[in-house]
Amino acid sequence: MPDDSAAARAAAEEESAFSHPPVAPDATAAYGDHPDQVIDFYAPRTDAPLAPLVVVLHGGAWRATYDRHHITPFADFLARRGFAVANVEYRRGGEPPIPAQNTGTGAAAPLAGRWPDTFDDVAAALDALPALVRAALPRADARRTVLTGHSAGGHLALWAAARHVLPPDAPWRTEHPALLRGVVALAPIADFSVAGKLDVCGNASLQLLGGPDHFEERRPYADPALLLPTGIATTVVQGRADLDVPQAVAEAYADAAAKAGEMVGLTLLADVGHFPLIDPAADACAVAAEEIAQLAW
Repeated sequence: MPDDSAAARAAAEEESAFSHPPVAPDATAAYGDHPDQVIDFYAPRTDAPLAPLVVVLHGGAWRATYDRHHITPFADFLARRGFAVANVEYRRGGEPPIPAQNTGTGAAAPLAGRWPDTFDDVAAALDALPALVRAALPRADARRTVLTGHSAGGHLALWAAARHVLPPDAPWRTEHPALLRGVVALAPIADFSVAGKLDVCGNASLQLLGGPDHFEERRPYADPALLLPTGIATTVVQGRADLDVPQAVAEAYADAAAKAGEMVGLTLLADVGHFPLIDPAADACAVAAEEIAQLAW
């Protein structure tokens, strides 16, 4: 259990990250018929003729309580640093709570994610993105695309970049790697085995896959730690003081990559918790943006 000072700092960090008002996009486009199947676009706030494209996947433990609006200040932060930004929404889990016997935690909890809908949406969004970007962000240079995401969105970013190594019968599999400069995963839920042992977000990864009855059979289709190597440049940015998604999860993913013969960059930030990575008021947010820039330019 974290001590009182660590818990207080984490609470203050979360309050700061959520204190910024949502930033309206410059354009919004649908990639499907469901209300959650939309992408918000932010044009670069600079005069450069072309700008790298950053695709953002928000976190929130894949639960409906958290939608894309909480990460719009981060999207705007990136746009002000010269990036074109696509902020992706997707279907998440909601009420009613799943029964305690199905959570793996012994307590009822809001449903985390929808199987297979959450994955359907992320795959569909990425497939539709090139055409949507051409229409909504004419100054975006799709040849310099970086995929990023925070927490559960970090998981989805890693997963989306690994679709070409999914099992052959996976409906989301692609024949070729995504045309990405790289992935920057911010405090991602990147290893479902370790996340389960640490009860990350109320064992949300177990719920995402449909509970104990389906967890092991679905892990090869969903767990980034099992989808390696990808051949795509990947950096994980992680706060050492993160109580929501502890450092051990990021380290487990990096270790899995190394065992698969791939080097994953791991940037560990001292005295940083979960939310400063997407908080424009925090120094850690600038570090996240710089890691994106390192891949994009």
